[in-house]
Amino acid sequence: MSGRQYLKNHLPVILLNLLGMLALALFLLAAGNPVQSVLFVLAVWLTVVILWLAAVYLKRKKYLDGLLAMAEGLKERYLIPEIMEEPEQAEGQVYYQLMKMAEKSMLEKINGVQRERKEYKEYIEQWLHEVKTPITAMKLLCENNRCEFTKDMLAELENINRFTQQALYYALKGDDFGSYTEKDYRIREIRLEDVVHGAIAENKYLLRQSRVAVTVDGMENRVYTDERWVRFVLNQIISNAVKYRSGEPVVHFFTEKKGNQVFLYIKDNGVGISQSDLPRIFEKGFTGQNGRMLQNSTGIGLYLCRRLCDRLGIGLTARSEERGGTTIILSFQVNDFVTGARG
Repeated sequence: MSGRQYLKNHLPVILLNLLGMLALALFLLAAGNPVQSVLFVLAVWLTVVILWLAAVYLKRKKYLDGLLAMAEGLKERYLIPEIMEEPEQAEGQVYYQLMKMAEKSMLEKINGVQRERKEYKEYIEQWLHEVKTPITAMKLLCENNRCEFTKDMLAELENINRFTQQALYYALKGDDFGSYTEKDYRIREIRLEDVVHGAIAENKYLLRQSRVAVTVDGMENRVYTDERWVRFVLNQIISNAVKYRSGEPVVHFFTEKKGNQVFLYIKDNGVGISQSDLPRIFEKGFTGQNGRMLQNSTGIGLYLCRRLCDRLGIGLTARSEERGGTTIILSFQVNDFVTGARG
């Protein structure tokens, strides 16, 4: 609250006092009082008015600044009535009651939204778990009836399975996403070679259908992480390598250890990413120049990979050149204490 605005709000009171002082001065002079006595009375009156205005201003400013500070410290600022004191002034009490009514209305609306979101989340989880049954059954049917048609069908089933996983993780975004993934963590020592070969096996028909050659080198490193989630990230990266392939496509996996970090590289020779698009590829919904040429690009896959890697403490970066292929790099932190204990 500024002093100028405060004086402007109290302008009627100030003018009323000035008129009163003028009327009193005229009355006292008309009654034959000395000018010095009249000036003394006016000075006392003016001093009292100034002190009153200053005291009220300082008190109100301290109170309002405290409210603003409390509001800045609140994550849910609609809860400010719960921590503020009820005002003493009648006008302030009216505003306080209005804030309480607004808070109640907001809480009711939030509870309703949370209820609907919970029901939606539960339905999505149930549907996605149920749809795995027919997907698995179709895989078995295709495996038992090998032909060119069923090979193509198996490649599409791999896509469907990946999309259902994307839908599950995206439906559980935000706090639900975090709590769901944290409850599902299984952090243990794993061989990167096993995770990479597992991801390749899950996409073998898609890779075969697209005639993508896969090479794996230098996979002797072990890291502590969750195998299932890392495999999900690799599935998304493999899918992108297939989607944006060119010429005779090749995907190369290899690792490198630098200091206390292990780096997993997934390098392809596809169409690459332009330098203007590269900084934004992990943003939700961003598809870039390449994505605009493909109608089925959603910009969700790498966004989910970023979220999962952040939860797992895995670094995720990319480097690429247009028409020069793309390299995705996953960096795992080596636990020196565990390494020393094992040694």
